[in-house]
Amino acid sequence: MNVLDLARPEIRAMQAYSSARMEAGGGEIWLNANESPWAPSGDGGTGCNRYPEPQPPELVEALAAMYGVQREQVLVTRGSDEAIDLLVRAFCRAGEDAILIQPPTFGMYAIYAQIQNAAVIEVPLAHDFSVDVDTLLAALTPAVKLTFVCTPNNPSGQRVPRASIERLAQSLQGRSVLVVDEAYVEFDDQVSVVDLIDRHDNLAVLRTLSKAWALAGARVGCVLANAAVTGLLRRIIAPYPLPRPCVAAALAVLSAEGQAATRAHLETIRTQRTRMQQALRAVPGVRQVLPSWTNFLAVRFDNAGAVYQRLLAAGIVVRDTRRYPNLGDALRITMGTPAENDKVLAVLRNATTNAQGLAEGST
Repeated sequence: MNVLDLARPEIRAMQAYSSARMEAGGGEIWLNANESPWAPSGDGGTGCNRYPEPQPPELVEALAAMYGVQREQVLVTRGSDEAIDLLVRAFCRAGEDAILIQPPTFGMYAIYAQIQNAAVIEVPLAHDFSVDVDTLLAALTPAVKLTFVCTPNNPSGQRVPRASIERLAQSLQGRSVLVVDEAYVEFDDQVSVVDLIDRHDNLAVLRTLSKAWALAGARVGCVLANAAVTGLLRRIIAPYPLPRPCVAAALAVLSAEGQAATRAHLETIRTQRTRMQQALRAVPGVRQVLPSWTNFLAVRFDNAGAVYQRLLAAGIVVRDTRRYPNLGDALRITMGTPAENDKVLAVLRNATTNAQGLAEGST
């Protein structure tokens, strides 16, 4: 069975929009796209009066080289969010098909399914946030066209073993597309599963430059998948998804100099993660610091709500994860600079000291 047999037949049959930039050949004077012939004020030579390339060749080449795939296996998107949206729209018929997720996990999988009027089947992660492959496969129905796995997981920080991914890809062959979200994989020492794409045409891997590569504001990500899948998604992606300044920013961080800076930052984050794990465990009121292979820590507190407000009063914003399953007592704390992390610890320790002082003064 071809992976495209899982896709919506009307998407497989549709004729993709042919943009003016796609049809343009060589030439010195471009009068085919109804663009302004003048650059805007303050353009600085970026050429923003012209539409960008639909899939900028230099960026596609750089991402393909970095991830170890063929150019045809890369579709550049506006962050991972657009990639998720495209996959849901391409494979899920409204009111008929479904996706499968394992909460607690990234909320946008369910949101995009709901927008498409696709059902959302939930198979909660185990108490230790591990993926039970047998339970997941038992929940699969013929309606499930996409199975999402986030590794390392957001918001728990837990990883999914490579062997589990391989087993899922094999077991879901001809039944569902396995979408592996690797938004945080750079913070892990576990190798990406992108090399499995050539063995499993039903495997799609999501990558982003928003986290480790410090481009959250530029919105650059990609889908890495079988060329048939990326080709299908090209039919429904916006004609010009990536603004020129965002492409330039991405190429800068992917340069040799940019990659060296990123590696240094990643080492700092890993060091800070270990330091904060140890320090937080010693703070009174902390029940547990969950294992993490990301740039954040999920921390259980005796009173997570009070801790959240205490940090907020000090100007520190963390993520309140109490609405997520199995995280009703937890906050998610992103690793900042060493100085920012020091302030988090100082606020938590001072609050504990003050509380103890008040308690002693009342006796």
